[in-house]
Order: sequence, then structure tokens, then C-alpha cells
Amino acid sequence: MTHPGETAAPLTYGRIVIMGGGCYGSWYAQQLTRAAQRGALQAREVVVVDRDPECRVIGLQRTGTYRGLPLTVVGSDWDAYVESWLAQAPETLADDMMVPSPLMPHVCLDWLIGRARARWPERTIRVAPLEQAPATPWERASPDGRHYVSFATWMCPVNCIEPARCPHTRGERDWSMPPMMRRYVEDNPSLLGPVIFHCSHRTYGVGMIDAAAIADADRQLAAWGASGPCAVLVGTVSHCHGALGVLAID
Repeated sequence: MTHPGETAAPLTYGRIVIMGGGCYGSWYAQQLTRAAQRGALQAREVVVVDRDPECRVIGLQRTGTYRGLPLTVVGSDWDAYVESWLAQAPETLADDMMVPSPLMPHVCLDWLIGRARARWPERTIRVAPLEQAPATPWERASPDGRHYVSFATWMCPVNCIEPARCPHTRGERDWSMPPMMRRYVEDNPSLLGPVIFHCSHRTYGVGMIDAAAIADADRQLAAWGASGPCAVLVGTVSHCHGALGVLAID
């Protein structure tokens, strides 16, 4: 990342999808606008998905806040938009990105569940609880079987890019969710995976998930499920925080 006199080649994407047009989504759109204006980012389009026709992004767009960013607001539920978006051909998604909201439900897992139910209508598809709590300083199980985890026991700012040196502890960040998930599967041999949707910092404080990785996970799940009953650990994670769930196909 280079600020403010950008000299590196700009990051180039197809479609960037921001989940939500409220407090977080409007901030992400603003940061992407700054990146585009300063030559750090090029995108074919930026889509903000929010079912509120008067969401914060709409109001700010009217005032010219996002000038220079090819931004469109789509009125839709997140699940419905993700279903239509990720149904496209893999090559179409190659340069697409998702910008998740910190308070977003486990949308990627929900999409995989919907795909599995459509593929195997006669089978039971469910979210199973984790057999044991993950080894993270903070973790909570929710009634729907999903599990929320964090290496932080403090409140992190939304614009933290999770650098090598943690801004809170001022020491080396020697933790990361993707390796933790891999160790968890190694310690629980009944699980397949893990399927990891890693939200990593890309530019100006904005974290993104590769859309192609989400679509690839569905193809991998189809192969596992075709072999018989299985349970797969699925996580939407950054280095420090995450939402986990075991997708069970009976």
C-alpha cells in the first residue's frame, strides 16, 4: 500500500460489491473513492447492496461524495444479490471482489447452504455446532450453530488493516485466522476443509474477499458431497476475527 503520492500500479478489479450502504458501507465507498481519485484503484463498477432505498450511500451519492467512482446502489437483500452474482461463469468473477460488513451474517456460508440444498433436495443440509471451542482468546457460539471468534479481546477500529505489528498491543501480530482454521481441522478429523473466505486488506483500509474463491468453494463442496455424507468447516475471516460454521450434508 502506498500513500499519498501513489507510485505503484493501481489495483485493477472488475466488480467490487460492498455489502450494505449504511455506516460501514458508506465509509468503504468513500475510501475506494479516495483510492480511485489518487490512482491507486481502477474498477469497472462498484456496487453497494442495500434493501433500504434511502440508505446512507444514496444520500451521499447525491451530494457528489463518490465522484470519480463508478458506483451503483442495488436495492436487494444480501442473500438474493449474492445468489445471482455468484451464479455467473467463473471467468466473469475472476476480478470481482466482495467487501463484507463487520456486522454481516455469515452470507457466504448461507450461499453454500442454498447451493447444496438446490443440488441435493432429498438430503438434509444443516449447520452443525463445532465439536469443541476454537483456541482463540474470544469465542462465542450462537443458537443457529455458527461460531464467532476473535484473537482480540479489545475493540478494534473499522479501519484497522491488521498490520504485522498490532496497533493495540504494539507488538508483532503472531496470529492469523486461516492457519487457526487449518489446525482446527487437523485436530478434528471428522471435518473436511477448511473452506476459507479470507477478507484481506487491499487498499485505503478496505478489506475484500475474492469472489472467485467463493464460487470455487461451491465446486469443491459439490465434489465432497457427491462422495457421501460430510461435514465441512467454513469460515469468513480476517487475520483477527471470523465467523465459522460446520456445513453438514447428511
